[in-house]
Amino acid sequence: MAATGSSCGGSRGVEEPRRDGVMSRSDSGSGDDSLDGLSARVPRCPLTPSPSPRKRTTGQSKTEPPLLRTNKRTIYTAGRPPWYNVTGTTFKEAFVIGLCGGSASGKTTVANKIIEALDVPWVVLLSMDSFYKVLSKEEQDLAANNEYNFDRPDAFDFELLVSVLRKLKKGKSVKVPVYDFTSHCRRKEWKTVYGANVVVFEGILAFANKELLKLLDMKVFVDSDSDIRLVRRLKRDVSQRGRDIDGIIKQYNKFVKPAFEQFIEPTVQIADIVVPRGGENFVALDLIVQHVHSQLEKREITVRSALASAHQVQPLPKTLSVMERTPQVHGMHTIIRNKETNRDEFIFYSKRLMRLLIEHALSFLPLQTVSVETPQGGVYEGRRLSGKRVTGVSILRAGETMEQALMAVCKDIRLGKILIQTNHHTGEPELHYLRLPKDISEDYVILMDSTVSTGAAALMAVRVLLDHDVAEDKIFLLSLLMAEMGVHSVAYAFPKVRIITTAVDKEVNEQFHIIPGIGNFGDRYFGTDAPSDWCESDEAMDC
Repeated sequence: MAATGSSCGGSRGVEEPRRDGVMSRSDSGSGDDSLDGLSARVPRCPLTPSPSPRKRTTGQSKTEPPLLRTNKRTIYTAGRPPWYNVTGTTFKEAFVIGLCGGSASGKTTVANKIIEALDVPWVVLLSMDSFYKVLSKEEQDLAANNEYNFDRPDAFDFELLVSVLRKLKKGKSVKVPVYDFTSHCRRKEWKTVYGANVVVFEGILAFANKELLKLLDMKVFVDSDSDIRLVRRLKRDVSQRGRDIDGIIKQYNKFVKPAFEQFIEPTVQIADIVVPRGGENFVALDLIVQHVHSQLEKREITVRSALASAHQVQPLPKTLSVMERTPQVHGMHTIIRNKETNRDEFIFYSKRLMRLLIEHALSFLPLQTVSVETPQGGVYEGRRLSGKRVTGVSILRAGETMEQALMAVCKDIRLGKILIQTNHHTGEPELHYLRLPKDISEDYVILMDSTVSTGAAALMAVRVLLDHDVAEDKIFLLSLLMAEMGVHSVAYAFPKVRIITTAVDKEVNEQFHIIPGIGNFGDRYFGTDAPSDWCESDEAMDC
């Protein structure tokens, strides 16, 4: 089955469909197994007059839709709003639509049309075809001769499927196998999928497992005439899977048709909605889309305003470490806080502070005692990092300014990036893009942002890392300047995260700017100017 997806964020591309069973309208790449190139070209043509346009983010003008088009790509620019509450706990699970129906009934077509009409970012289409079991040598020989039954429940790895879908629903990062229909085996490379607001799951036996059914918020059965399904199957298997017509018909009569009658057709009774004629039934598709929209509206969360009213008059947490206010540190703060400081001076003294902050943060990494032999033949009792490695992750754009200092201190360090922007209309942070190194779950992670005011962007970034299985006590949040509100927000939600900064200011004004503050760090560092009514992440909330 084709895989599909929706692209969001500052650089989400939509390209030709691939038969790897996964499609995502999110551009949240994670390491080399990212979704870049996994998305598919989805023409944006609503089934009926389109619903109100998606809420725009600060990066868009007020008159333009939240997407960009070129002759080769469609780039969605809407972000993913918070999927967790102020405690950092996942509160808003993904809405899962299950599509069931016979082979070549039009499930993928229906799925694509639902995605087009929904017009929401961060949608994942997951195909059951990705979860065929790994065949033995004997089974592969049977499959090559069209003698293996792929249409029975025992042909699928339901244990893996349920595990992957459960994690997706909870907002976790997952790895999805890629099945090769020509060789009848899984490919070595698995695809990483993350960040779904809506999951569209389709498969011939989507309703055949009790644990799987518990994960489906909406169950749709796609019903098509058996002759039409056979013709579609012939075309698909000849053109896409390199099969011969005689083998296809033999397999259909021996396995596909009996399996449909025994395992698939009876599950129509479980469905919430039956869609006759598949993708041509616009009335049924509109009903599905309206229901999903109503459910998504009920799940909306406000985070930033809740953070602003929480954790008042509390002592600063023990997980906070503020660098000693030496005369040098005090002097550098005086320079970078001064609105008259020119850009060159601002950059120079910011970099000095960043280097000191990184060195200070590294002292909190766990070390083990080691003995080394000196050139003179003596033994020196030293210390060495006890973990596997350290990875740096910057919250774009201003957090990226700290990467140079980190690379100067940590040789060959791996770097990741997370882009979080504030929605111009809602005031909420939105995840637009992420690129994380492979196997980041095994690392100590230094999370960098230049300033933290309410902690909303930092909260989202930490949640992203936790969703990628990074241990909470292995995350170090570094910032040049923090407000007490931001410190409390992060510490309350994630009490094991180490918070490290050069200074903490007490106040945040009604616009969520740190007082006395430092100004918009990104604009002052990069020499750019932003409209006064928007900020691109929590680093800019101190504008």
